[in-house]
Amino acid sequence: MSTTQKDITIFKSTSPAAPLVILNTVQNEGKQVYDAVVSMTDVDFSLAAIENIDWNREMTPWPEQAVMRRGEDFAGEADAYLQELTGIILPDILAKIPAKPEYIALAGYSLGGLFAVYALYRTNLFARAASASGSFWYPDFLDFVRGHKLCRKPERLYFSLGNKEAKTKNPVMKTVEEKTKELHRWYKEQGIPVVYEENPGNHFQDAVNRMAKGIAWILQ
Repeated sequence: MSTTQKDITIFKSTSPAAPLVILNTVQNEGKQVYDAVVSMTDVDFSLAAIENIDWNREMTPWPEQAVMRRGEDFAGEADAYLQELTGIILPDILAKIPAKPEYIALAGYSLGGLFAVYALYRTNLFARAASASGSFWYPDFLDFVRGHKLCRKPERLYFSLGNKEAKTKNPVMKTVEEKTKELHRWYKEQGIPVVYEENPGNHFQDAVNRMAKGIAWILQ
């Protein structure tokens, strides 16, 4: 299906009322992720993979300058995209699955993982979230988390990183491991079921399986 200049592929559950996972994709990897999750868990679920996302604009919570040489600035229009997602895209998805889902979860990789957590502070629609290799180096994000309240207490939260992601000379991005671990501690102290997992490799290694592992965990 297509809506608001986004392409959405829905992988439907076999039973009514199964959980629905929303996945914002950067390289149209929805089918690969879905197949990988199915191989990891027996839990029935629907997956809606959203494509054609302007990553640096729609996945970032506020404007920031580029952190990489010759990189693109971050426009910080996550709130606008979230309004589009919850007000237009999600109702269209819900109309095309068998029944109202038991719950709705949000998942993403890299900046999509950042967005998945940020959205929990802007809407109560998502009961669970999975962030694989999330961009928690994003300037001031930890301060935002500490200074704001979640719209609802998540039932499950998943974080992961590659064990080489912090091994970079970039002074901003090298903080990603420290900040992800701090987020894990922050939510654990609040009594939220949360896990942090490390995978071998850098940011770009085995992205599909990393994302699938996160989705499989929050579905448990």
